[in-house]
Amino acid sequence: MTDESIQSTDLTRRRVIAASGAGVVAVGIGGATAVGAAAESKGKKPSPGHRRPRPECVELSPEQVEGPYFLDYALFRKDITEDEAGVPLRLRIKVIDSVTCEPLRNAAVDVWHCNAIGLYSGYTAMGSGGGGGGTPPTGPPPTGTPTGPPPGGGGGHAAPTDDLTFLRGSQVTDHHGEVEFRTVYPGWYQGRAVHIHLKVVAEGQKTADGYEGGHQCHTGQFYFSEESALEIAALDPYKTNTTTRVTLDEDSIYPGTGLLGGLLPLHYRKGHIALGVRSSITVGVDPDAVNGGSGTPPQASATPSASAS
Repeated sequence: MTDESIQSTDLTRRRVIAASGAGVVAVGIGGATAVGAAAESKGKKPSPGHRRPRPECVELSPEQVEGPYFLDYALFRKDITEDEAGVPLRLRIKVIDSVTCEPLRNAAVDVWHCNAIGLYSGYTAMGSGGGGGGTPPTGPPPTGTPTGPPPGGGGGHAAPTDDLTFLRGSQVTDHHGEVEFRTVYPGWYQGRAVHIHLKVVAEGQKTADGYEGGHQCHTGQFYFSEESALEIAALDPYKTNTTTRVTLDEDSIYPGTGLLGGLLPLHYRKGHIALGVRSSITVGVDPDAVNGGSGTPPQASATPSASAS
């Protein structure tokens, strides 16, 4: 564990502010312009008459389901690996207000994903069955109109089976609306393509006990290219995963819209992915919205924040 890790032994839930209405979110690729980044690094101000770059903005994107394996542990840390084996992954996430296009500061960003063999911490007894975990169904497939949640992780929350915390973590966005996580490239489990879960909680405050107050304004998932997944599947410990891997085209949750649907832009040496992977992505949210993680559009707060414009 790194020195920057702040772990809470008491697994209290966040105090969430209930609200209602309608809202939107967005996902896109991030990064400041080269000119803006250079000026900022040298502490220089734009010269008189110099036009300041327009704030970064991204297109709107639908919400995605939370899935059954979210645990609201106050694990504020950059490195979430906990000695889990796998290809190193550095993931930078920038969160912006999709209305003003300004960075969303002091928002809590949660990520969680399975390990190389498809297990989630907190749910290792469930194996890599996908959905709510457990043994895959047997017998003939159902007929008629389908009911209930979609397969592959769209169900309700599952009760934890252990106290493990690997590959889970939270961070609070900085002045630029950014956080960075150090983890490993995820594995896969039955019914799902390779993915990482994401949650953004806005307008709260980080305390010694976690992130208090605020409301969940975005729930999403990030995905990985088929090309990178094929390289990963040939490496240890991923190749010991005996579960059939679902491709992006086969996944029941991935919207098929590329970057707008959460497909990560990956940077690595082709043929040498074992050396590590880097990715940066921008997530646009409506900080006044309230989203329950059901995959439907979030609802707007009945009392918009004073900072909204």
